[in-house]
Amino acid sequence: MTPVTAEPGRTAAGAGTRMTEIADGVLAYVQAGGGWCVNNAGLVTGGGRSVLVDTVATQARAQRLRTAVHGVTGRDPDVLVNTHHHGDHVFGNALFSPAATVVAHERTRVEMAQAGHGLRSLFPAVEWGDLPLELPLLTFADAVTVHAGDLPVHVRHLGPAHTTNDAVVWIPDRGVLFAGDVVMSGVTPYCLMGSVTGSLAVLAELRALGATTLVPGHGPVGGPELLDATERYLTRVLELARAGTAAGATALEVARGADLGEFACWVDAERIVGNLHRAYADLAAPYAPGAPLDVGASFREMVAFHGGPPVCHA
Repeated sequence: MTPVTAEPGRTAAGAGTRMTEIADGVLAYVQAGGGWCVNNAGLVTGGGRSVLVDTVATQARAQRLRTAVHGVTGRDPDVLVNTHHHGDHVFGNALFSPAATVVAHERTRVEMAQAGHGLRSLFPAVEWGDLPLELPLLTFADAVTVHAGDLPVHVRHLGPAHTTNDAVVWIPDRGVLFAGDVVMSGVTPYCLMGSVTGSLAVLAELRALGATTLVPGHGPVGGPELLDATERYLTRVLELARAGTAAGATALEVARGADLGEFACWVDAERIVGNLHRAYADLAAPYAPGAPLDVGASFREMVAFHGGPPVCHA
């Protein structure tokens, strides 16, 4: 795969990152920028207990997240939920375990073990640190509920969407949804390892929950409008894929000629190439949701579309 370098002159990692209370006992940890490997996390507290939603990509970022958690609770969380297997959401696990029980979908554990630290090879200029990979201790098939004191925190597997192993974290008593990377905010979605059509179906399920506050996997916190924007983008991807299939054009050719309109300014726009590869697969017969695609080949095409390696600020 083509390695990705960090952008020269980047401000210090972590600048602008905030842990903010968005509902009683529910906090969003939003890392500014939101692009490749710069994800969000969250914290749910109650009755002297706490649940952390996701970790972060690098050891330095994980240490800052732990400091922020301690600033709220004075201690490590009791439970850590991983919303999927990608390294930017799980590489910091080791800093919180064994104090926290790591919980995730059963496929998340499998995919984490298979991927290992492979993400690091794409971004060799990033100072990843040397944390070992900490796999989930407790896995579930469909759903599990954990508790922060008397506050129920529902963890539910949906998809395939962003990946085959996405889980969302829903706190109905607070109207807050941690959507993982199924939803992003001002950041281009990425469905290469999941499904575009599956993502659209999941968005409908999430809308039915009636959440008033959404914490996306990347980008600023918002409301139901984030579901609407994601749906519009993915619908556009499917339209482009159908047209490209009819014309016999490749995903890269379609991406280069595409008018992305309102989405052109979203962070990491080069992901259109990977999303088109997945949309082509979704539209092909027989449909195999989440079937593995060639990640390396797709990434090389994203580099070609971008005119150079995409930027990673981790």
